[in-house]
Amino acid sequence: MDFSAVPKEIKIVEVGPRDGLQNEKTNIPTEVKLDYILKLLESGITSLEVTSFVSPKAIPQMADAKELFTELDARIDIKNYELPCLVPNMKGYETARELGVREIALFSATSDDFTQKNINATVDESFKRMEEVAKAASKDGIKIRGYISTAFGCPYAGNMSSEKLVEVVERFKDFNVYELSIGDTIGVGTPKQVDSYLDDIFKVYPKEKLAMHFHDTRGMALSNIMVALTKGISTFDSSSGGLGGCPYAKGATGNVATEDLLYLVKSFNIVTGVDLDKLTEASQYILEKVQKDTPSKFLKAYLNTGR
Repeated sequence: MDFSAVPKEIKIVEVGPRDGLQNEKTNIPTEVKLDYILKLLESGITSLEVTSFVSPKAIPQMADAKELFTELDARIDIKNYELPCLVPNMKGYETARELGVREIALFSATSDDFTQKNINATVDESFKRMEEVAKAASKDGIKIRGYISTAFGCPYAGNMSSEKLVEVVERFKDFNVYELSIGDTIGVGTPKQVDSYLDDIFKVYPKEKLAMHFHDTRGMALSNIMVALTKGISTFDSSSGGLGGCPYAKGATGNVATEDLLYLVKSFNIVTGVDLDKLTEASQYILEKVQKDTPSKFLKAYLNTGR
């Protein structure tokens, strides 16, 4: 394997507070979420998904989005961080803007079947909805991060082609997103597939503006990250402790753990700015609160051996 293109520094986008917690059935108090976020930021994380401004009926765990962001804004200088908040429509956008959110996340997928389950719309319809939000954000000076789900496969439609993925990537160009996250929602991607699909994406979109979001459902996340690193990708989404999954994709557990990602890139002397010991403290804190064991191989070893 050729390691010459592996970046010297990467950015980690911590998705635990949003993607990691959104599927939890038991209500997590706002103060617990806030403490969790602050612990993550104390570890050196500078880019972090805070919450989603969605209907409480759709995602009950995110019902406290307004309160959580307000409390966080009172505790830190949000200008020093990238804190994308997911918004599905203009109603969510207007709420976010009124609170002073400086960065939003817009999302679609490669699969109509998935978006129908997720937001009751086709992929085409999702872009029509996002267009209004993107125009408003651009006018208001609010940054946009894009997300593409089911990049390699869909729980309802099966395998997704690179042609379909590239088509959706190109559509996000119209929204002037500063970064586009490519998501393996159900963890079916393989190293060979990642290598091939990235080559196709690079033909239409700069690698410097891409992020990869892998799930470890089938144990392929770190292998896929390794391939992405050798292709020069330098931004990765991950969840502390390996929490999370998608509520609209059955069995889509397995967000790659931030600890596992950090251990891998540390072996290449890649700079992250994140203190692994402090990160594990944040993970232990939230895992105790949700009463779950971690799927992270590194964190399990760390808790057993202290290193």
